[in-house]
Amino acid sequence: MPGRAARAVADVRTAREASLTRSMATAALLAALVACVAPAHPAREGTVEVPGGRVWYQVWGADRPGVPLLVLHGGPGVPHDYLLPLAALADERPVIFYDQLGCGRSERPGDPALWNVPRFVEELACVRAALHLDEVHLFGHSWGSMLGTDYLLTRQPAGIASITFAGPALSMGRWSGDARVLLERMPPDVQQAVSHAEASASFDSPEYQAAIAAYFARHVCRVDPWPEFVQRALSPELMGTDVYLSMGGPSEFTLTGSLRDYERVDRLHEIRVPALFICGEFDEATPDTTRAYHEALPGSELAVIGGASHLGWVEQPESYLRVLRDFLQRAERRPRSAASAPP
Repeated sequence: MPGRAARAVADVRTAREASLTRSMATAALLAALVACVAPAHPAREGTVEVPGGRVWYQVWGADRPGVPLLVLHGGPGVPHDYLLPLAALADERPVIFYDQLGCGRSERPGDPALWNVPRFVEELACVRAALHLDEVHLFGHSWGSMLGTDYLLTRQPAGIASITFAGPALSMGRWSGDARVLLERMPPDVQQAVSHAEASASFDSPEYQAAIAAYFARHVCRVDPWPEFVQRALSPELMGTDVYLSMGGPSEFTLTGSLRDYERVDRLHEIRVPALFICGEFDEATPDTTRAYHEALPGSELAVIGGASHLGWVEQPESYLRVLRDFLQRAERRPRSAASAPP
């Protein structure tokens, strides 16, 4: 028995050391990606007038010849910072980030009537027009996949070279159901903390915050510790908490906001541009649900990144960027009429 116990301890220590080594290697790779992009493709910044205020944007690789990539961040209310590794694609195309109204470096008006999907769709249209993105790829992550979907369905815009649905959330019914299943696989103390918070409508307790952190460490970002640019996006200084609470709710498990009834799966077939659905193996946007979205959009592509969760470009940057880069290049080789024809 002592020998077995020693071997067990050694196995645990080896596994922890291996995990730490992988995390350190990933962090080093991410730092190298961001560092090498910055001097080679310096970013330019500005603001755009949109309904309700002004939003801040940043363009990487503005002189690159490829079709630009416009990045739609998630949340709602989580600014672009956590998506920064996508700037590595600026070696061949402009990559544009913008902070949606109410978060990040954009203005933060106090009018809750502004936090609705149609206004964010109009905001997207304003950003695209102001930056003269006549032809553009869209990359929508999480809530950004909703925004991109409604932009395509309601505006039927020309000039869309492709759309990437990253960690997509296109059915709140499925999102909530998946979150409950994933929660049931968490340790009992995590489940109890969430249940207590929901029963008491009290979401500020240390136990609840610890439960959310444990869930996020498994299904949102598995790199430990989280890179600085991810932590920055969720900081009180930059995150748009009012937007998040108004449209989503107090947590991933408790949807009380205006998005709680969002369902677009039965309309995905109306999208007529090249589309990629991509998620992580351990994503809160689960592979099974992401596959269901893919199957609802004929001709779309599906990629599941092994070893990743909701922030695959952070956890597995080489694999994630390789898949995304290849998809964008192939989409551009399609006839332009097929890529931009409205439904």
